[in-house]
Amino acid sequence: MRNILHISLILILLSSCSKYQKVLKSDNYNYKYEKAVMYYDNGDYNRAMPLFNELSTVFKGTSKIQEVSYYYAYCNYSTGDNLSAAYLFRNYTINFPNSKHTEECAYMVAFCFYNEAPVFSLDATNTKRAIKELQSFTDSYPNSERLVKCNELIDELQFKLSEKDFENAKQYYNTSNYKSAIIALDNVLIDFPSFNNREEVHFLIVKSTYMLAVNSISIKVKERLEATIEAYAHFKDNYPQSNYLKEIENTYDKTKLILSQLKQKSDEI
Repeated sequence: MRNILHISLILILLSSCSKYQKVLKSDNYNYKYEKAVMYYDNGDYNRAMPLFNELSTVFKGTSKIQEVSYYYAYCNYSTGDNLSAAYLFRNYTINFPNSKHTEECAYMVAFCFYNEAPVFSLDATNTKRAIKELQSFTDSYPNSERLVKCNELIDELQFKLSEKDFENAKQYYNTSNYKSAIIALDNVLIDFPSFNNREEVHFLIVKSTYMLAVNSISIKVKERLEATIEAYAHFKDNYPQSNYLKEIENTYDKTKLILSQLKQKSDEI
């Protein structure tokens, strides 16, 4: 019984392949279009795509080219080729600016790049590109029903970028590159005003300014310790209940002590 089922399945597959080959070889392009749409509607994008690819040349300049181009872009998207799909969706918006699908395709350009945006620890090129494309869509279609979704996606991608920049800044701190850490941490605060972990950023700025000061040449120690005092004051004013406060106050006490010793030496001279 099992062998009979197995043979039946093989025969069905062979028959299906044979029918598809007939569609591919057919010179009846309207028939090919109908079959391509059928494959597409059935979710068989791998069979639909070669047909729409051929038809995109055959029907160029005809009334059917808009729908063929639309389906062909979605075939690429549905098979996971986001970058090719983005290219095709963009071409659609350029070639058919007044189509009923134009706004949708403009959104899909951005969404394809969103799908290519990696986790925050990887290269951020496509993440930045996706933000740019989503922002371009919101500027072009300010009344679109997709606006809320676009803003949600932008916030999500901005979060990825902020996490990446923050981790890079922490890496500078962990490797004792304190000057670069301070610059990178300041940039996180400037570039991402809604960053959800600003408390730790300010904490690391205090620690970095102190470590930079005590590892500096003598003529720069006082100025950099004063920057630590300033960073400490900002932290304490903004996070009076922080779990970091005990460690920060210990750093502050050491900073004041060194400044006092420097002043004493200066007075003696």
